[in-house]
Amino acid sequence: QVQLVESGGGLVQAGGSLRLSCAASGRRLSFYNMGWFRQAPGKQREFVAGISWSGTEIQYADSVKGRFTISKDNAKNMVYLQMNSLKPEDTAVYYCAADYSLSTVVVTTLNEYDYWGQGTQVTVSS
Repeated sequence: QVQLVESGGGLVQAGGSLRLSCAASGRRLSFYNMGWFRQAPGKQREFVAGISWSGTEIQYADSVKGRFTISKDNAKNMVYLQMNSLKPEDTAVYYCAADYSLSTVVVTTLNEYDYWGQGTQVTVSS
């Protein structure tokens, strides 16, 4: 079992930055591909960014490319999402997720992920 706890959300003005953190416990993240997803009110949960267990493969949703950066610290069992140039449409609950895999292919579909955190609210005001 892997427990994931997100933090770092909050209220920020458009153009601002936030850094989300995801702390994992229970298992080492060394063999988990990690992902960040988000869910806005009335919308489906969507993929935001993912990183392979090795850190060699990274994917981003088109909507966040060039603004968000995902990183992983296996030694600290942490995953981060640096969010810059935030827009009101980035407002959502952000979730961290873990995909146990020996592959370095980053998957973008929700049902491929085995463990989820409770989420952290990000609100971007215009």
